[in-house]
Amino acid sequence: MPGHDLIATALVPDGGELRLVQRGQEFTILLDCTELMSTRASASEEALATMTCERLAGRPTLDLLIGGYGMGYTLRAALAVLEADASVTLAELVPEIIAWARGPMEKLTASCLDDPRVVLVTEDVAMLIDAARGAYDAILLDVDNGPEGITRRVNDHLYTMDGLHAVTSALKPGGILAVWSAFPDPAFTARLVESGFLVEEIITSEDKDHRGSEHVIWFASRPENEG
Repeated sequence: MPGHDLIATALVPDGGELRLVQRGQEFTILLDCTELMSTRASASEEALATMTCERLAGRPTLDLLIGGYGMGYTLRAALAVLEADASVTLAELVPEIIAWARGPMEKLTASCLDDPRVVLVTEDVAMLIDAARGAYDAILLDVDNGPEGITRRVNDHLYTMDGLHAVTSALKPGGILAVWSAFPDPAFTARLVESGFLVEEIITSEDKDHRGSEHVIWFASRPENEG
């Protein structure tokens, strides 16, 4: 990116190259030449957490799974509203992302990775989902730019019928799958409904003054009466 300094690179397993670039106090992470995230805008990533937690109000001792650290906006927003007895499993497949958080972006991280409620797992979030049975009150996914495997093609499985059935098994009854996307995807909405979820599709802005691009968050609830 013109005017930006290259700080570091990392390879995504079975995927492309991530690049961390900086201009002044602003950081951006790119996948090859595609911008994945930036410190310029974070409101929709924060809304992924806060709006999920709002929908879980009244449930005791929440257990959340967050797929992808990114720049930590979703994690920090969740920790800001969760109770002290909550648990957040953070799955980040690329260890360099965590190294960047603890290194050049340490001020932004604000020690969220050291919060006692956080369990950091350097592993594919899909593996954790496949292994779980009724374990999570919510699964928050922001590992791609939408419901398709942009960072790694194998992520496509997360958004298929088989992947959604695995999510259903991993959630507690009444639990929520929340998926962030930079764009609408009617076919994904249809798959959520076909998988038996109760679906809300929310349009939210990338920044707090609502002047930026619009993003999409799906809140897909597993029905309470499912065993």
